[in-house]
Amino acid sequence: MSSVPPDVQPDDARLAAEIDRLKVEFPKTRELYREVCALLFFRFDITPTANRLYQLVRRGSMGTPAAVLGEFWAELREKSRVRIEHPDLPADLRDAAGELVATLWVRATASAQAQLEALRAEVEGEKADAQAAVAAARGELERTETALESRTAALLAAQVEIRELDRAQAEGHAARQALEAEITRLKNEAAARDRELAQVREGFSRDLEKLRESAERAEERLRASEKRGLLEIDRERGAAAKLQKEVDEATKRADKRETDHRRVVEALQAQLGDARHQAGVLQGRLDAVQATNVTLQKQLAVLHQAEARPPRTKAAAPARPAAARPAVTRPSRAPGTSRQAPAAPATASKTAGRRKRG
Repeated sequence: MSSVPPDVQPDDARLAAEIDRLKVEFPKTRELYREVCALLFFRFDITPTANRLYQLVRRGSMGTPAAVLGEFWAELREKSRVRIEHPDLPADLRDAAGELVATLWVRATASAQAQLEALRAEVEGEKADAQAAVAAARGELERTETALESRTAALLAAQVEIRELDRAQAEGHAARQALEAEITRLKNEAAARDRELAQVREGFSRDLEKLRESAERAEERLRASEKRGLLEIDRERGAAAKLQKEVDEATKRADKRETDHRRVVEALQAQLGDARHQAGVLQGRLDAVQATNVTLQKQLAVLHQAEARPPRTKAAAPARPAAARPAVTRPSRAPGTSRQAPAAPATASKTAGRRKRG
């Protein structure tokens, strides 16, 4: 972009441009000098000189512009002379009229030149004002362009920031949707686990209630067995106490009749040994009852494990060996004692059989 528009270029620039154009149109040196003379005198109102012509054209020798300039002035004077051709006019009057017309033409030309100079001055003033206005407009334009560039840069930065914010917002929205989906999935899993836990708790409560009932029944059976064992022990203790009294009485009688009744004393000692043996047998029964209780507890644990495992087919259930039952020892009945055997092991075996069938 040129700093000076073509219509407001200085005279020297326009003159140089015109001379360059003439150099192209008139390659001959004399014709080029003649056209440059006419250009300076008629268009730029500059009186041509030989030195100025040579500086502008720079062709040929120094005599060429001087000769061309003389021819230019002679031709100009010849053309400016007015000839009045009229057959009736005398020669002196014709020349005087020609001179008068030439004078008028010169004055008119001078007046026109003065008006041209005034108009040129006005145009130059207007051109200067226009150049100042153009310079002011150019400065304002530059300031506007600078402000526009700064605003454009700010707008671009704002657009970049807006795009970044939009991308961040989109990423945040996607992350929020992913988190909401994850939260929903976790809630669903938690709800499913809660339902499973409720079902497991319900099943565990039922199993625990069954186990409690089974334990209560086993404890009841155990208490009944212990009660019967204690009754048997009390009975045997009573019998032993009775026998001890009889032994004491017999001993007293034996003291009186020691010699006569030694045989009776031996018999009583034999009865006492049997009573002690029976007491030992009862103690063994009590140990058997306690062992049966331990066996029942183990069976209860086995049943709890079997109920916790998934049900199997009836054919796959292993048969309980009959040898697991504790052997019941029946002691010999001592003389004078009752023939009652504790029924705790048999009852425990029947209860275990019913539980197995159930």
